[in-house]
Amino acid sequence: MVQKTIHWGIIGVGDVCEKKSGPAYQKTDGFCLKAVMRRDLDKARDFAKRHGVDTYYNDADDLINDPEIDAIYIATPPNSHLEYALKVAEAGKICCVEKPMAVNYQECQTMFDAFNEKNIPLFVAYYRRSLPRFQQIKKWIDTNEIGDVRHIHWSLSKPANDIDLSKNYNWRTDKNIAQGGYFDDLASHGLDFFHYILGEFDSVNGESSNQQQLYSAKDALSASWIHKTGVTGSAFWNFGSWERQDKVEIIGSKGSIKFSIFDENPIQLITPKETISLNIEHPENIQLYHVKAMKNHLDGIKEHPSTGETALHTAWIMDNILGRSFSPLKMK
Repeated sequence: MVQKTIHWGIIGVGDVCEKKSGPAYQKTDGFCLKAVMRRDLDKARDFAKRHGVDTYYNDADDLINDPEIDAIYIATPPNSHLEYALKVAEAGKICCVEKPMAVNYQECQTMFDAFNEKNIPLFVAYYRRSLPRFQQIKKWIDTNEIGDVRHIHWSLSKPANDIDLSKNYNWRTDKNIAQGGYFDDLASHGLDFFHYILGEFDSVNGESSNQQQLYSAKDALSASWIHKTGVTGSAFWNFGSWERQDKVEIIGSKGSIKFSIFDENPIQLITPKETISLNIEHPENIQLYHVKAMKNHLDGIKEHPSTGETALHTAWIMDNILGRSFSPLKMK
């Protein structure tokens, strides 16, 4: 049977789309990157020319309503995700939204409901769930290599960068777009992965502050939580420390697993008998496995690990840590 080619359009072809995600849609059998949109028409034209894309727009509505487009990838800052996603749902088209899913849990719930009510697939680009490096960590957990999991801890810190110190505008640290600043952009990846390997969170507590006063968003946060399985967790994130640090340790009854969320250090399985250290490289286009998994999901081969439903729970976790007001967790 000949499978129908799914024609994709991308809203917001900025830096993320150049290498991380855009080419993945062109390298996936059965997918075709047909159109792109950017508010600056010249930049949209330039992207289309360099990447061999047929059509380009500077109006998102034109792309969403293009009859030749079957699916939309929204790769804009999170404060515009809900607006665009609701239009995609209204158009009845498949959607993938860049992470974080939206600016808060309430917006994520509205987005999830719009697609769920129409039974239209909604994916979210928490691509670590699909990467071989992180799949290996999940395999160690699932095969009981460290026994029963007791606790997980993550430490993520980095010095302020030149943009931070200059106090020039950066949407990633604008509280109106991302209240948690780099936390929204970076911590969401790790917390979503912990949700994936250890199950849903049952309760979450957090503290946050703006220690440096370099921008309007938070720059120092800490959290503690417990999963529904009884596994406890803790973390801190600081974006004005003296050194970069990215360390995760999962402690079990028979061993531990150590790895980084962002740094490509070896992942380690440590038991009394041995230490296994593996280097598992990422693909050239880091979202490649995530995009291929969407095709498998749409073909009915295997459910995608990162959907609107899973990302909704991650948004609930983030809101708890930031102390944002939200309704009780609700999905289907």
